[in-house]
Amino acid sequence: MGANIYPRIIVSPPGPNAREIVKRDVSVVSPSYSRFYPLVIKAGKGCIVIDVDGNEYIDFNSGYLCLNVGHCHPNVTSAIKKQCDLFLHYSASKFYYEELVTLAERLTEISPIKSGNKISFCNSGSETIETAIKLMRWHTRKPLFIGFINAFHGSIGMGALAFTSNMPVQRRYFSPFMPGVINVPYPYCYRCPFKQTYPSCHYWCVDFIEEFVLQKYAPPEDVAAILFETIQSEGGLIVPPPEYFQRLKKLADKYGLLLVDDEIKTGVGRTGKWFAIEHWNVEPDVLCTADSLASGLPLGAVITKEKVMDWVGGSHSSTVGGNPVACAAALAVIDVIREERLLENATKQGTYIMKRLEELRESCTVVGDIRGKGLMLGIEIVNAYENNKPSKEKAHEIIIRSWKHGVILSYCGASTVVIAPPLNISRDLVDSAMDIVENVVKDVEKEDKA
Repeated sequence: MGANIYPRIIVSPPGPNAREIVKRDVSVVSPSYSRFYPLVIKAGKGCIVIDVDGNEYIDFNSGYLCLNVGHCHPNVTSAIKKQCDLFLHYSASKFYYEELVTLAERLTEISPIKSGNKISFCNSGSETIETAIKLMRWHTRKPLFIGFINAFHGSIGMGALAFTSNMPVQRRYFSPFMPGVINVPYPYCYRCPFKQTYPSCHYWCVDFIEEFVLQKYAPPEDVAAILFETIQSEGGLIVPPPEYFQRLKKLADKYGLLLVDDEIKTGVGRTGKWFAIEHWNVEPDVLCTADSLASGLPLGAVITKEKVMDWVGGSHSSTVGGNPVACAAALAVIDVIREERLLENATKQGTYIMKRLEELRESCTVVGDIRGKGLMLGIEIVNAYENNKPSKEKAHEIIIRSWKHGVILSYCGASTVVIAPPLNISRDLVDSAMDIVENVVKDVEKEDKA
C-alpha cells in the first residue's frame, strides 16, 4: 500500500455505476440522509476504499470516524466470523453470555474512570446519551442538565436532541424536546462566543456557568450533571484550552454536579489516548462511547463510576444492546490497538500531519485555523477577504476536489475540513493523501485571490 500505488482513479467519480446506484437511492431512501458527495463504496481494506467503478481512495475519513483499525482488519473479521458460527443473539438484558462480560472487563481496564466501573450496553451513540440521561435522573433525582451550544450528541431521541445544538435543521419542527436542558457556550477560542482572547480571558467561559447560570436561574441542587463532548465533533472539531476541563471539574465538584463525557467520536484511541479526556487528566463520572468501539457494528457503552450506576432491575434495558457479534468485534478492536501500538501511531502520524498543516496555514489565507489531537484534525476554511468569515463553499469544494483526486474527506461545523484516517495508516499513505489535500487547498487559494 505504498504511495506509488494509492490513490488510483480510473474513472472520474462518480462513475456510471455510482450514478446508477445514487439514482436508485433517491427513489427509496430517506431524504434526511445528508451525503457529502456521491461516493458509492464497493469494498474496503485497511486504509483503502474501493468504489463501484473500481476507483481506489485513501480513506481520510475512517467511515465517519468509526473505523479506527481500518476496513476489514483480519483480526476483527475473524472474530466476527467465529462468533457468527456460535450464536448471533440472546439478549444480554435477560440472559448471560461471556462475550459481554469480557468486553465489560476490558473496557474497565482502559477506562479513564478509575474508581470502579459499571457498564451498560446499547446500540448507538444516541442511545448512550439517552441511557446516560436516564441514569443521571435516576441516580440524582434532579431534573436539570447543563449542555453546550454547538454540541452534537445524536439526533435520535428527544433527550439527546435536547443537547444537540450545532445546526438548526437538526431541531427545526421537532420541539418540544426533553425539558430541563440549559445549553451554554463551549470554549471555541478561535471564535470566542464571549469575544474574549485566550489566555487573558482567564477561562471566563467556566466562570460564566457559575455566575450567570448556577447563581441566577438554575439552582445547583436541581442540576444533575454537565454533559459535554471532550472535543466537539460535528461542531467543527473544537478543542478546549489546556486547563478547561480541570476548571469545569472543580466547578462541578463545588456544586455536587456529575460530569458526563461524550466520547462517541473521540473514544477508542482516536486522539492518541484510549479516551480524549485523558489529555486533560480529568476523571469523569460517566463516559459514553460507540461508533468505533466495534469497528462500525452497532454497539454503544455507558461506563460509570460504580456508585453512580445504582438503578435496579427493570429500570433500564436494551433487547439487542451488547449483541455478541458486536462484542466480539469490539474485543478484537481493543486487542488490535494494543498489539499494533496504534495509540502511538495515532500520535506520531497526527503530529506529522499537524506540522504539515501548520506550514500550509502559513502560506494559505483560506486556512483560518488548524486544531485537533491524534488523528482527529480539522482545517477551518475561511474567506480571508471578509474578516476570516467561515467559508462553507470553499470547504465543500476542497472535499469534493480531494475526493475526485482520490482522498476521502468530510467537513463539519461551519467550514472545517476533517482529517481522520484509521489509526494504522502508514506514513507513505499520509504523504500521498496530504500532497493531494495541500494541492487542492492551494488551488482554491489561487482562485480566491483571482
